[in-house]
Amino acid sequence: MAMQLNETCATLERSVCERVSPLLTDLYQFTMAYAYWRAGRHNEPAVFELFFRDNPFGGGFSLFAGLSDCLMFLRNFRFKKEDVEYLRSVLPSDTDPDFFTYLKELDCSAVSVSAVSEGTVVFARVPFLEVSGPLAIVQLLETSLLCLVNYASLVCTNAARFRLAAGPKRRLLEMGLRRAQGPDGGLTASRYTYIGGFDLTSNALAGRLFGIPVTGTMAHSYVTSFSSLEEVWPQTLVPSRGGDPIDLICLVKGWLGRVCQLLGTKPQRVREGELAAFLSYAIAYPQNFLPVIDSYSVSCSGLPCFCAVALALCQLHYQPLGIRLDSGDLCRQSVEVRRVFRECSNHFTVPAFESFIIVCTNSVSEQSLAELNKRDNEIDAVGVGTHLVTCTSHPSLGCVYKLVEVRGCPRMKLSEDPEKSTLPGRKAIYRLLDTEGHPQMDLICLSEETAPKVGVSLNCYPLGLDKGVQSVTPAQVTSLRSDVFFHGEIALPLSSASDSRIYAQTSLQALYPHHKKLQEPENYTVAISEKIHSLVSDIRKGNSKGSNFLLSN
Repeated sequence: MAMQLNETCATLERSVCERVSPLLTDLYQFTMAYAYWRAGRHNEPAVFELFFRDNPFGGGFSLFAGLSDCLMFLRNFRFKKEDVEYLRSVLPSDTDPDFFTYLKELDCSAVSVSAVSEGTVVFARVPFLEVSGPLAIVQLLETSLLCLVNYASLVCTNAARFRLAAGPKRRLLEMGLRRAQGPDGGLTASRYTYIGGFDLTSNALAGRLFGIPVTGTMAHSYVTSFSSLEEVWPQTLVPSRGGDPIDLICLVKGWLGRVCQLLGTKPQRVREGELAAFLSYAIAYPQNFLPVIDSYSVSCSGLPCFCAVALALCQLHYQPLGIRLDSGDLCRQSVEVRRVFRECSNHFTVPAFESFIIVCTNSVSEQSLAELNKRDNEIDAVGVGTHLVTCTSHPSLGCVYKLVEVRGCPRMKLSEDPEKSTLPGRKAIYRLLDTEGHPQMDLICLSEETAPKVGVSLNCYPLGLDKGVQSVTPAQVTSLRSDVFFHGEIALPLSSASDSRIYAQTSLQALYPHHKKLQEPENYTVAISEKIHSLVSDIRKGNSKGSNFLLSN
């Protein structure tokens, strides 16, 4: 098992290195790095923070994801000879040649990163990742780290919202590869929707790379490719417990007549091609028979055909799985399908029909999934694609990467738009919990401040509110960030998708329901310490050594 895990990690790391080279960044990162180098400032110690300004989807939270990819990228950060030669060709011709020698020798051995664990619930304005090191290199990392975190966190959060909309019992299947933004978007979506709460994926490569359970049966094309029972081959099936091969076509025809009589369906309305497709698939997968039944008419053809084939398989001691619906009124159809299953179970004394699952697809959105809970339905599992992987209602998380310290001096971006101002200085992040272990507040402090103490009252300033100072007494205190990368090496074991998934669901369960509401959630409090509040005031007045702030629109 350990060898298999190591091989998987190595495969993942190669995949990250192939997709994310140091050139996967904006050109202005190199022009700034050159200017730093030219001025002799490239080795000045600097600190950047990564955060987002608004919770996505109009919700009250986000999930942090992408950390493992970031760490593998940092460990392997090196410019190849051809990378440097390309930069030589695109940077201005008067660029000092020694700068390219500098790039050839550059790595992340002097870079350190602290971060929250992958799968942690995070909130707007809370810096969940801090990068420190020589100014030029940590500047060069900006775009790549944002690329690795932005979409991963967004789609993970989207998946968590789908899970909340679906409820804890209904199975969720991610099937968005064909609608994703390219192959990398598809792989990223499969990994991080699983962490966010989905149960399975249709993406075979994601299953191999990330250990995610995969699923899949048939599409409409398989059904419509058949037109006659003569196309079914082989036509026999050996019973599950052994014995002579049975002519499955004859057996199913007999059952079909009985099913049509029970349901009051006219046999002549059954599509022979659909019956042939189901027969062929059942012969290929007698233990995993789960066809899509709405290629033509569910009630007149698809459902009677399924029941006839399923009854034949049960007679031969196989266990079919169920059906998939992909169009129409899914709730109404699921209720009708379940009614027919129960009738068959009772009339033909086949208990297996009681356990068949009903899977529904068809452009499912968060809103339509939430509607399922308001209507009678018998849906056991839902497959989601487009609205999940494209994050239709909120296409970008908008993470930013901002300078907060240089040479030990705090730096702050001021803006005519207050929302774009940053908080200066290197920080520690604490989550204050109530007596029941529910998150009560995230507190942002300067790194040199003493950590909040349990049972001791403290004053703070909630962000986004004009209520002034607030007093809070934490029942429990957790430090959110830990050192994850130091001296060019990853400082902790990389989490598997399964481990991160468990952590994410545990993190979500700790939140109060009013913070997890999909519509109009209550705002979670993020506050700054008195020292940060004073520092910001001093910088705004120009009374601090940090008053060399960055002024920006």
